[in-house]
Amino acid sequence: MASLSAAPAQEVHHTQRPSELVTEAKQSDTAIPAYMKALSGSLGGVVEACCLQPIDVIKTRLQLDHSKQYKGIWHCGATTAQQEGVRALWKGLTPFATHLTLKYTLRMGTNAVLQSALTDQTGHLSNSGRMVAGFGAGVLEALVIVTPFEVVKIRLQQQRGLSPNLLKYKGPIHCATSIVREEGILGLWAGAAPTVMRNGTNQAVMFTAKNLCDRVLWDKKEGDGMVLHPWQSMISGFLAGSAGPVATGPFDVVKTRLMAQTRYALGTADGNTRYKGMVDAIRRISVEEGPRALWKGLLPRLMRIPPGQAIMWAVADQVTGLYEKRVLQAHH
Repeated sequence: MASLSAAPAQEVHHTQRPSELVTEAKQSDTAIPAYMKALSGSLGGVVEACCLQPIDVIKTRLQLDHSKQYKGIWHCGATTAQQEGVRALWKGLTPFATHLTLKYTLRMGTNAVLQSALTDQTGHLSNSGRMVAGFGAGVLEALVIVTPFEVVKIRLQQQRGLSPNLLKYKGPIHCATSIVREEGILGLWAGAAPTVMRNGTNQAVMFTAKNLCDRVLWDKKEGDGMVLHPWQSMISGFLAGSAGPVATGPFDVVKTRLMAQTRYALGTADGNTRYKGMVDAIRRISVEEGPRALWKGLLPRLMRIPPGQAIMWAVADQVTGLYEKRVLQAHH
């Protein structure tokens, strides 16, 4: 896809923009419909999932390691591969890939709709409006897609070994049906509150930062017909995806603990769950393991999310950029 867009990218980026394109650019987001942004996000999600699944597995293992079995990210990855085989680093790939594809489809499409609704009569979208649109997209994706898929993914990732006979959950579908049967349908929405806070905050920051990076680094504005080179999109996406993990680390750790609740319930005297909710989990983790434990798995998150955003935006910008350029050319 990158090769198809290389020539148009150079033609537009390295030459003066025609005055007609600049005039047309005032229509901003109207040049790219929501369904096109949704499609671009879904394609980016597939590529991202295949590339970065091992980092996500390591992140989950570290966040669940309250007994300090692993000495760090490299030790965790090496131990997992040595004890369970390299394939174990791709555990949960099917739900993860499906989850990312659906998540980016909903995120990009919802964000486009909300941005359009928050744009003023002159076609201008303020930074606060962009953040509100991003937060709304993050909340919706968290409730509709992210939470149930991550519950299944985390339950699969926390299992040790590869032999089906030794595993409680045989696969994504079996895991989901087992959770519903044993814990009720709401079991698939364990950890929904911290997931909503994490995703809402992440997307509010990410969409605003991506737009800012495009403007400052490449003089790219939405709707101007410029198709960024893939490497330019990757730089903007990487920078935009770096701030969220630091700010939302505690929400991510708590989300993982709540989603893996049945593992901790086995160790309680009365058989009840270990954590009663988001606030209780934050308090108990801080007291029992220290405040730094709320940022467990931060390094693998920084190794996964910014590169993931770089990959996703490299694909998404090519799709929307080519569409945008063809629409603008069609007007002339």
